Amino acid sequence: MFSFAHTHLLWLLLLLPVFFGFFYLARMARRRNLSRYGHLKVLETLMPEVSKYHPWVRLSLQLVALAALIIAIARPRAGEKEEMERTEGIEVMIALDVSRSMLASSTDDPQGISRLERAKYLLSRLIDRLNNDKVGLIVFAGEAYTQLPITTDFVSAKMYLDDINTEMVPSQGTAIGTAIGMALNAFSPDNTVGKAIIVITDGENHEGDAIEMAKEARRLGVQVDVIGIGSTKGSPIPLNRSRNEFLKDNTGTPVTTALNETMAKEIAEAGDGIYISGASSSALGELTDQLDHLEKDEVSHVSYKASAEQFPVFAWIAFGFLILDIFVLDRKNGWLKRINFFTREN
Repeated sequence: MFSFAHTHLLWLLLLLPVFFGFFYLARMARRRNLSRYGHLKVLETLMPEVSKYHPWVRLSLQLVALAALIIAIARPRAGEKEEMERTEGIEVMIALDVSRSMLASSTDDPQGISRLERAKYLLSRLIDRLNNDKVGLIVFAGEAYTQLPITTDFVSAKMYLDDINTEMVPSQGTAIGTAIGMALNAFSPDNTVGKAIIVITDGENHEGDAIEMAKEARRLGVQVDVIGIGSTKGSPIPLNRSRNEFLKDNTGTPVTTALNETMAKEIAEAGDGIYISGASSSALGELTDQLDHLEKDEVSHVSYKASAEQFPVFAWIAFGFLILDIFVLDRKNGWLKRINFFTREN
């Protein structure tokens, strides 16, 4: 059996015909440019060292190397699986605020670590503790998007977490209610397993349906916990930290953004969860203690033997073809100069 850990990355193989198309157009443009100086058959005799076939050979080597590299990063797996593991766990959906205000400092110091980086640090450590559970990830600002469906693949979860930034959602705002609604639809239909939604936000410019959606989650038996990130005193929003440039309004006054702690607490209360200050050194401990109270049920997932991972094979294939490409020059090989494979002299 052959499978991939990151099947979606195989869509990158569509780049191969695109690159081929660009190369073909470039070759046609080269022929048109040469034809301006004379008949191509005559010009070719003036360039005896230039090979007509080596560029195509190099393209083939490069495309094979690229294909092998894409397959490698998709983590192909073959051979026998480990037996399906069955453990007790819960399901956790994380809703992370990526609005522009999350670029502001998480402390009273304007140059302090950003709220988004603080949130990603907390989530990374939380994922490390969710050994037998399932986790999913949603990002939101003015809209909400599922970044990672609920899974036991914590390696992928941390990879997605590293790539999160404030440019992922084009519309600004804090659509907490939309994110909670999306998280509710992302859980499995199993009603016996404990489920929780963890909202991480500064609460700035939130929309009004957040509390209603938290109540709906509570009605469905899903706990909503909120981690508040940022300073209640307010911090400016940086445009360029190295130059101390901050967002300003029309009058030139720096725009400040403060943690809406009151709103965050109301959402947590409506969702039968707890509010946790992201600045607290015990934030992670408080959150894991809260999750430990959820009822655990059997969670099964398939694990693969290390020997089943085939990505090194494809990585070496890509490396080998790239090495071959280095030795293929655009000029003819000396021992092939006198050979014409496609015509016969009379």
